[in-house]
Amino acid sequence: MPKKPFYAEGLRFSCTRCSACCRYEPGYVFLTEKDVAILAAALKMSYNDFIKAFCRWVPAAGGQECLSLKEKSNYDCVFWNQGCSVYDARPLQCRVFPFWPSMLESAGIWENADCPGMGKGVLHSMADIESHLKEQAGEPVISKIS
Repeated sequence: MPKKPFYAEGLRFSCTRCSACCRYEPGYVFLTEKDVAILAAALKMSYNDFIKAFCRWVPAAGGQECLSLKEKSNYDCVFWNQGCSVYDARPLQCRVFPFWPSMLESAGIWENADCPGMGKGVLHSMADIESHLKEQAGEPVISKIS
């Protein structure tokens, strides 16, 4: 019988809108085809113009590069301006935080995450969490061989 994941009874999380995950430190917001299409439409831009204006290619495993949003010089997300300026069109990675595969590898990783909303607020069921994981698996990030 397979071992149940540590989140089998669900996990509590409610975003406090502190913006710490959007600011202050370098990082990547990887984009899917759907993300780019939604963001470009929200900003009334073509797909290619959106990529030229707001994206960069970053190194990834296996000699590939992945498409990520740019950052400002202070490491804020390019769309952070007293809050997320594209909140209704934000990328999948942002929408499903903190229910990323890397955050759900173990209870220790989850418990040591530096986010004020984790462990508090709404109880997300195992079914909800696995739905987020499935959605991420079904929408791969845009990549190319470098």
